Amino acid sequence: MFKNKLEIKSKKPWPTSAVMNQIYDLNLWGTYGLEFYSGNGSHDRDIVDPYLKTIITFLSSFNPKLSICDLGCGDFNIGSNLVEWSEEYFAVDIVDKLITFNKKMFINKGLSFHCLDISKDILPSADCVILRQVLQHLNNNEIQNILKNISATGYKYLLLTEHIPKGEFIPNKDIISGQGIRLKHNSGVCITSQPFNFKIKHKSELLITNLKKNKGVLVTYLFTL
Repeated sequence: MFKNKLEIKSKKPWPTSAVMNQIYDLNLWGTYGLEFYSGNGSHDRDIVDPYLKTIITFLSSFNPKLSICDLGCGDFNIGSNLVEWSEEYFAVDIVDKLITFNKKMFINKGLSFHCLDISKDILPSADCVILRQVLQHLNNNEIQNILKNISATGYKYLLLTEHIPKGEFIPNKDIISGQGIRLKHNSGVCITSQPFNFKIKHKSELLITNLKKNKGVLVTYLFTL
């Protein structure tokens, strides 16, 4: 549905900011009565609850608490549950009106919202960066730029969640940003494989969530940078 709507308007790739704005303008991820809705992956309790339990277990192991930079915070249904486990929480998204809305809806000490293009803008400094189901929507060039930006910012930890096929697959097939994810091409994002070859010190697999109707799995990794 989303791909067809975009192709009607233009056969050329749109800037990611325009694509993401259209997603929210047309409720292409659904609405469920909410002004902004970031999709089932941010609201389905079978997905959200295990994820929050896993991430809170990690964050609560630190004293003092970590500062967190949440890249692609969306409607903040996930991040709102993590603020209390952070020393400071920077929530970032590319959709300006979504950030404006979140600023009004979520007010907490140490919490701030920022409208940024994470592929090229300077990112907030923090101990830990969260990147949850963001890269899967982007082309390889944008992913490469985001990973370079993360490396340059100097985070200690990266919590990465990606939607990938079950079983064997070919990683990192390129796509047009915003026009679906790689699952239909039997592919998914793997940042340590070519062409990204993202440099890490250590990798741990924290959580695998099997999705319904044979729609692959969500995998959450902890990378020490």
